[in-house]
Amino acid sequence: MASMLRFNGRVVLVTGAGGGLGRAYALAFAERGASVVVNDLGGDSTGVGKSSLAADKVVEEIRRKGGKAVANYDSVEEGEKIVKTALDAFGRIDIVINNAGILRDRSFSRISDGDWDIIQRVHLRGSFLVTRAAWDHMKKQNFGRIIMTSSASGIYGNFGQANYCAAKLGLLGLSNCLAVEGKKNNIHCNTIAPTAGSRMTQNILPEDLLESLKPDYVAPLVLWLCHESCEENGGLFEVGAGWIGKLRWERSLGALVRQKTQPMTPEAVKANWTKICDFDNATKPRSIQESIGSIVEALNKINSGEGVSANQTSHATSADTSGFAGAIGHKLPPFHASYAELDTIMYALGVGASVKEPKDMKFIYEGSSDFSCLPTFGVILAQKSIMGGGLAEIPGLSINLAKILHGEQYLELYKPIPRAGKLRCETVVADIMDKGSGLVVLLDVYSYSGEELICYNQFSVFVVGSGGFGGKRTSDKAKAAVAIPDRPPDAVLTDTTSLNQAALYRLSGDWNPLHIDSNFASLAGFDKPILHGLCTFGFSARHVLQQFADNDVSRFKAIKVRFAKPVYPGQTLQTEMWKEGNRIHFQTKVQGTGDIVISNAYVDLVPVSAAPAKTPSEGAGLQSTLVFEEIGRRLQNIGQEVVKKVGAVFEWHITKGENIAAKWTIDLKTGSGKVYQGPAKGSADVTITLSDDDFMEVVLGKLDPQKAFFSGRLKARGNILLSQKLQMILKDYAKL
Repeated sequence: MASMLRFNGRVVLVTGAGGGLGRAYALAFAERGASVVVNDLGGDSTGVGKSSLAADKVVEEIRRKGGKAVANYDSVEEGEKIVKTALDAFGRIDIVINNAGILRDRSFSRISDGDWDIIQRVHLRGSFLVTRAAWDHMKKQNFGRIIMTSSASGIYGNFGQANYCAAKLGLLGLSNCLAVEGKKNNIHCNTIAPTAGSRMTQNILPEDLLESLKPDYVAPLVLWLCHESCEENGGLFEVGAGWIGKLRWERSLGALVRQKTQPMTPEAVKANWTKICDFDNATKPRSIQESIGSIVEALNKINSGEGVSANQTSHATSADTSGFAGAIGHKLPPFHASYAELDTIMYALGVGASVKEPKDMKFIYEGSSDFSCLPTFGVILAQKSIMGGGLAEIPGLSINLAKILHGEQYLELYKPIPRAGKLRCETVVADIMDKGSGLVVLLDVYSYSGEELICYNQFSVFVVGSGGFGGKRTSDKAKAAVAIPDRPPDAVLTDTTSLNQAALYRLSGDWNPLHIDSNFASLAGFDKPILHGLCTFGFSARHVLQQFADNDVSRFKAIKVRFAKPVYPGQTLQTEMWKEGNRIHFQTKVQGTGDIVISNAYVDLVPVSAAPAKTPSEGAGLQSTLVFEEIGRRLQNIGQEVVKKVGAVFEWHITKGENIAAKWTIDLKTGSGKVYQGPAKGSADVTITLSDDDFMEVVLGKLDPQKAFFSGRLKARGNILLSQKLQMILKDYAKL
């Protein structure tokens, strides 16, 4: 037996609670521990008259049973006064049941202005005024439950009730809007269309039917929708006689009735009318974003000269998944991802690397001796697979790009990403899963440098509203998220994102206006633009790399995350980490709110013993090795003289391809000077990075060092003016 739903400590306001449905709600809430404000003007079913008797009688009934209740006799047009009664008596307001109503039935031609206006004032404006008075109190306490009372007449229409129908369907629109606006503050708003015996129906329905349509058969739905454990929001329910059903909108697939650069005509509408009204393969839009998304998709098809294709997923109800046979294993067109050092630096800045943290310099300054590309830059190389429109071309699927969400991400590196390069990316649809409210498409992206595999990504793309076709819910091809350990974290790092973070991150290629345009963000249901999920992903991975690998990119093997909630630019990210062997579990929260934004995540590190050596033990195969050895031999004879002239320590990083192949130190500061392989013992005054070939060009006088520096072939860090003194060494003592 399920535990009893209680409302202890909650304050409930019920309008029109002097009889019928309102009385049933008030009694039921009070019986389960709520404090109740019983509002009733005390007039008749047409809104005429006023009396305190109806409300007082219900209050007395509640108190007699040991409950808490107070009466209010104001019109719903006095919303502030009604809510003030709740605040004065009980100190808060948690739940508002907009139930009050009257009838002024007339055929349309006989409705007077007065009959029209009073129905709108009581039903629609009254509900607005009472709810508005309670709204800010609900926002401050981060809880609220609101019920709007519509009617089958408003949903379907009914003869002689044009005024009533208009007001009742207007309440549904008001409720839908409040459901969207209140969601972030845990304020839920739902609409019911009850059929029950009341003052308004007692002269319409037969007596035996009235007995079967007791208000008591409606109240349980209202109580459940108002309970703190109920997550329903923005729903519409018909209810009566012990039966409850939920309603939703349905839209035909429709038809394009114009072509690009051609006029649209009524004759074209007529010719396509059957298709326009055909509800086979219908969709069921649930938000304005889905609605607009379909229009945008149609516009794209018009501009590309395509027609509307059959909606093969059609939010399908069929259990047959054979329609996806052509999708699974489908390869998207391959593409190339070219990037330079500037791109990797821009990405590092976009995910929070900063000059404030000295260890970050290797990611944001190309002149750093150990300049490296952040491992998570691998997702940037592959992201074109989901941003280039290829998803819409997968056979057997009809994907509205406005309805996709990035659910999870996996990235695995097979070697550190080169500091610059051009990779070939190949994408395949690995699998498709049915999650009920949508389908999940697994996209595997392999990125190659020549024939060498550099990295592998798996994008888990959630397509809203396309599930329920009876397909499998799991896949052995999916890289599984892993729950965090049940203990306090071993380490916690925080970073405050900039207000410009999304504007900066989007320069790495994710141009979605959701992250920069307030109007677009509003259409998607957000107060303001949100941060890219993959930006938060980059922040978190950087924290793990910093905390457990000392920013050594060669130790980064793989990362898996699940995106849970959005982040707003300016918020502070807090990454909590647990070390278990070479796997670092983590979750990321927004500091202040405690919201988990990345969950069930981990980074796999390469064991220290297995990581590639940072500095090759020998400079085997390098021409520069001969030069450094020769400098060392000659310093034995004239070292003291050179030390007096130079007085500096030079560290050299010699590269081969994109990697550092050897490090040498020329110490012309202490003793009689010396040359040795490896980084400086202490600190170097100047660190110079250049390729083995360019080093030889400089030594042989074929490449001017200054020109090499300004062209980017030679990079120097530290007191670069000291580099001028190297000319005498290279020319006078080491020319071969």
